[in-house]
Amino acid sequence: YDRKLDQRLFSDIDLRYVRGFDMFLQKRGCCGNTRKFYFKALRAILNRANTEGVGSAATYPFGRGGFEVSKLEEATAKRYLPATELSKLKSTTASNPQCEYARKLFLFSYYCYGISFIDMAMLTAAHIKQMEDGDYIVYKRQKIKRQKGVKPISIKITPAIRQLIGSLQAASPTVDDFLLPIVTRSGYTGERLYMHIRTRYSKYQKYLRLLAEELGIDFHLTSYVSRHTAAMTLQRNHIPREVISQMLGHADLETTNVYLDSFDNGVINEAAKVL
Repeated sequence: YDRKLDQRLFSDIDLRYVRGFDMFLQKRGCCGNTRKFYFKALRAILNRANTEGVGSAATYPFGRGGFEVSKLEEATAKRYLPATELSKLKSTTASNPQCEYARKLFLFSYYCYGISFIDMAMLTAAHIKQMEDGDYIVYKRQKIKRQKGVKPISIKITPAIRQLIGSLQAASPTVDDFLLPIVTRSGYTGERLYMHIRTRYSKYQKYLRLLAEELGIDFHLTSYVSRHTAAMTLQRNHIPREVISQMLGHADLETTNVYLDSFDNGVINEAAKVL
């Protein structure tokens, strides 16, 4: 957003600046909850600067009369697949090659704890680490990797994951040591790479919708569904939320709770039987 950020004074980060940043994020397709994540981090930096006496209280953009971070929060739609639909997605091959590619990427994401599209795209061979008990994919989420104290996510490569990697690589060549054939242009870096991945992401979303139609899945299938489905499947199998939070790479348990706080009707109906 701001190529001169390293030259800015705290007094430059005023209400106009913050509103401009918000518009920038909206144009990039960031939802309210994602924008809230960025602004909470920015607010924390400015709060600390003010506490240490190096900030600018006069131009502070948050708080009463300023930019209200809390209003960015959106109720997260529950986007997890019912078990029957998930089983259909696992077992049914799509006739359309692009839809089949999307199906395999979706399942790769699901088996890899709901890894996001951008994180899948950025995986390289260097992210595969050999451990005593097998091979692992070890990476930090692009969204929070620059935060202090962020731990990498370690995903053991199961037979299902290994088969999907091999199948995806066989269907389409990879470039520049990327693990998966998501990035298809060699030599792209920085903004150019980001925009290329955005284009590929849009196509992925399109073919997920077509995949759902072809397989008769009555569900709005998107890239986020794999992540929410992984989280809900773990919860249904009584995995503690603290463990789920670590597997998803969430910065805090609060974010995980947003994913899981609404139980499906089956759980509620079973609970009602004790009344």
